[in-house]
Amino acid sequence: MAPATDLPRNEPRERDLALRWSGRVSLTRRILAVNIFALALLAGGFFYLDSYRTRILDARMHQASREVRLIAEAVSAAPPANRDAMTLRLARETRTRIRRYNADGREAVDTRRMGLRNFVLIDPDKEPWQQSVARFLDAVIDTVVGAARAPLYREAPDDDGRYWPDVRTALSANQAPATVWRAPDRTPVITAAAPLPTGGAIMTTINARDVTQTVRVERARLSVVLGAVTIVSILLSLFLARTIVRPLRRLARAAVRVRLGRAREVVVPRLPSRRDEIGMLARALSDMSLALRARIDATESFAADVTHEMKNPLASLRSAIEGLTTIRDPDLQAQLIDVARDDVHRLDRLITDISEASRLDAQLSRAKFDPVDIGAMIAALIETHEKRGVGRGVRLMFDRKPGDTLVTLGDGGRLERVFENLIDNAVSFSPDGGLVAIAAGADQGQLVVRVEDEGPGVPEEAREAIFRRFQSIRPHSEQFGKHSGLGLAIARTIVEGHQGEIAVESREDRLSGARFVVKLPLAGAGGER
Repeated sequence: MAPATDLPRNEPRERDLALRWSGRVSLTRRILAVNIFALALLAGGFFYLDSYRTRILDARMHQASREVRLIAEAVSAAPPANRDAMTLRLARETRTRIRRYNADGREAVDTRRMGLRNFVLIDPDKEPWQQSVARFLDAVIDTVVGAARAPLYREAPDDDGRYWPDVRTALSANQAPATVWRAPDRTPVITAAAPLPTGGAIMTTINARDVTQTVRVERARLSVVLGAVTIVSILLSLFLARTIVRPLRRLARAAVRVRLGRAREVVVPRLPSRRDEIGMLARALSDMSLALRARIDATESFAADVTHEMKNPLASLRSAIEGLTTIRDPDLQAQLIDVARDDVHRLDRLITDISEASRLDAQLSRAKFDPVDIGAMIAALIETHEKRGVGRGVRLMFDRKPGDTLVTLGDGGRLERVFENLIDNAVSFSPDGGLVAIAAGADQGQLVVRVEDEGPGVPEEAREAIFRRFQSIRPHSEQFGKHSGLGLAIARTIVEGHQGEIAVESREDRLSGARFVVKLPLAGAGGER
């Protein structure tokens, strides 16, 4: 069977499907890379947490700045004798360490010295190992996200308030700034200072461990989610790679074995349980290998048949030539020359048909199909036969319905060869004065052509065999060797190459004779391929 020819040809070019650098990476690694890239986007949540911590610290700094202003106003409003008690009470209620400095920066009051120890820095060396791991992870994540590192918190020497930038700004610029420091355990320390209306400045200090704890909790939750998603994503990626890559590798190995010439022993997996593109590919490759195997068998059989068919005329030609060297009778020599001439003509006809049959599949696969009016083609063939003379009084009749559009997509020259062969066969089998009837019409989206003769017909058991190469049932009156036995085989190859069918059957009127039926797709009704 000739390969199907699809029209119009819109197959993508190879360069349109080419991959540049990614084509050098295995499919499994590409699947993993795509999924891991998606996980990397999820891991970007750590950057969001850093900005989240920054926003919390900014809010806490604004809060500290407002609180220190209120504390400064409250302390200034209190009677001088009650200011120390007011400072201690405010430190207890705000849970901050409060220090009051004179205008020259010297420390006047410190709630810690007054016995309120609500600001205590934690020694990281005395904490359990879990906290050390947490601080290490904090440092790693801060390094990855590029977080700004706050300065280390250290107590001022000699109780000098000008050591603190907040106090210096409050004394010199009459503002209430705030600063974030880093405690030894990596938790933030927030200081804020405000000027006193009565002179000097007041500073608050708080260890905002809750900010670190909040960020660590969110990071832990994100890490759990990220870890679970990573495991699931990797497992799904491996499963996807297994369901895609493994069958593709099996198909590739089978294709390599077919390429190495082992098509007969290779079984390409069809993957019948898969209904996706991989299954379609597997079944297409399996069908292709079966078609290739059938093509190889047909080629081997064709070569054997060619050898067999050419041996007879060559043997006859050799005998005639050898006889010419020994026989001196002019009449016998003339007979031998006629035999040699017939054998040469027979070989020429056989070689021509063999050449056409061997190239037909390849030519059809490259052919560009155009609209062909089969009705007009058959009418022209009948007119040519009648002008040339049919012989033996055989009549030709063409029956078609007026107005029928009998157009198909195909190669006009090849289709003409089919119908010319069928008409010649019908004429050769018809009795003297017989009628060859050709009918053409449309039936259920197909163009149907019937060629009927009044000859002896084709036996039912031979109706498939006559379409094989070098198979021929000729009239008894016809001279041997006038046909190669390839005509109907070529006709079937052409018709099937046009997505059609050809068959032989008995006449419906039960009279003697054969009926050849050709079915082709109508253009515009499934024929536009």
